[in-house]
Amino acid sequence: MKIKVLIVDDSALIRSVMSEIIGSQPDMEVVGVAPDPLVARDLIKLTNPDVLTLDVEMPKMDGLDFLEKLMRLRPMPVIMVSSLTERGSEITMRALELGAVDFVTKPKLSIQSGMREYSELIADKIRTASKARIKPRAIHAVDGNSNKVDALPMLRNPLTSSEKLIIIGASTGGTEAIKNFLVQMPSDCPGILITQHMPEGFTRSFAKRLDGLCKISVSEAVGGERVLPGHAYIAPGHSHLMLNRSGANYITQLDSGPPVNRHRPSVDVLFRSAAIYAGKNAVGVILTGMGKDGALGMLEMKNSGAYNFAQDETTCVVFGMPREAIAIGATHEVAPLNDLPTKVLHYLALHGSRALRV
Repeated sequence: MKIKVLIVDDSALIRSVMSEIIGSQPDMEVVGVAPDPLVARDLIKLTNPDVLTLDVEMPKMDGLDFLEKLMRLRPMPVIMVSSLTERGSEITMRALELGAVDFVTKPKLSIQSGMREYSELIADKIRTASKARIKPRAIHAVDGNSNKVDALPMLRNPLTSSEKLIIIGASTGGTEAIKNFLVQMPSDCPGILITQHMPEGFTRSFAKRLDGLCKISVSEAVGGERVLPGHAYIAPGHSHLMLNRSGANYITQLDSGPPVNRHRPSVDVLFRSAAIYAGKNAVGVILTGMGKDGALGMLEMKNSGAYNFAQDETTCVVFGMPREAIAIGATHEVAPLNDLPTKVLHYLALHGSRALRV
């Protein structure tokens, strides 16, 4: 059975190129194209698509308004097609909050040739989206303040935040999972390093959005900064994020080397650096995402003495990355997303006094 895809975009060129890309895949077919959400609404009823690609900015009805209504009334996998602009990235972040599974970006220069270069990526994202777990979203989910969660209590052991680190990796569905985790972190939590598969430019908007929601400070890593308690550092879309040391201090390091597991930033790169430089002081967390990036790095963390958690299948949008880590024995505990912050902090509270410098 082929994956049925409906394309919604006000650009005739984008509709044509996307149709060409999707139509060339043996396991998927385009069941309709729509220039605006009003036409799309009728085509959804007519074609019953498995995946919808949606432009973020369109006439007649804003893409976000349409997505919000769709996720309330007829939840389905949606991939946003976004522009590489600050406004485009901010809108895309809100779209992911509303329930979009993932996004692709329009190239800055030659749209036609650029989109064709993305053929494999687009096809992979559609395949992943077709298997994603989609949950209805509340009508007010676009308002970042509407889904704020109270942070967990402050840690009792002061050594916990100064010695330990939390190392997080995620991909598809990860923006919301990371948000869910970070909003529960108290202001005295250990320093947190995060790799989320995301293009350059979007990581900055992601960090800015999280910083406004969390009690801790969240920023895009710039490289060379000291890793401080109560702070989270997100890998920028153009570089791998790694942990390093300078004397007694942990610091961030960026590397613009080749992609690893087809990704830059790569979760494996971050996890391996944590295994080398943090050892027993690291707590690893692997969240929803497609593929296997992070599994081998998490196993290296475990072998170096780190304690690792994985998000369970039921709460993952895509269970690929946690499944791979669990399968090779890289994790110690598997838990639902909402339980992970409590479990991580409980472990830290019990073991912070025994943290070791490496």
